[in-house]
Amino acid sequence: MSVPERAATPALLQADAILSRLKGRQALGEVCRFLRQSFAHYRWVGVYRLDGTDLVLDGWDGAQATEHTRIPVARGICGQAVREDRTVIVDDVRTDPNYLACFLETRAEIVVPIRHDGRVVGEIDIDGNSVKAYDASDRGFLERVADRLGDAVVASAGEPPHE
Repeated sequence: MSVPERAATPALLQADAILSRLKGRQALGEVCRFLRQSFAHYRWVGVYRLDGTDLVLDGWDGAQATEHTRIPVARGICGQAVREDRTVIVDDVRTDPNYLACFLETRAEIVVPIRHDGRVVGEIDIDGNSVKAYDASDRGFLERVADRLGDAVVASAGEPPHE
């Protein structure tokens, strides 16, 4: 599966429109919903904010919530992306010892760092239900989405905690 350029450009424009009218967690949640609805191979989409040595879930969309609402940076594929400051694609999570299982049907994962003023402030985490669900087109597209989310992630840090 992939993200063709003819789909990426309008999706980026839609993400820009969402971010121009919403802020903080509300914007992050709406971008997650939009990505999941627009790309069938994005089965669960979340945005985590870096809070000290933990990643905190600030927005998501999927069939069900994850138990991993707070992830230590020292753990998992999410932590690896932040520690190494790079996009991580796992073709088959069942073969990766770093994977923190969320859903039984998940088979692939892509995690993309979000930066603000040159430093990592969060990440996009996407799960897929088929092996090798993500490729270079997903990486390129999601890195462009991540480039747009830094302000919203920083704004979400100043909002009251989730109930």
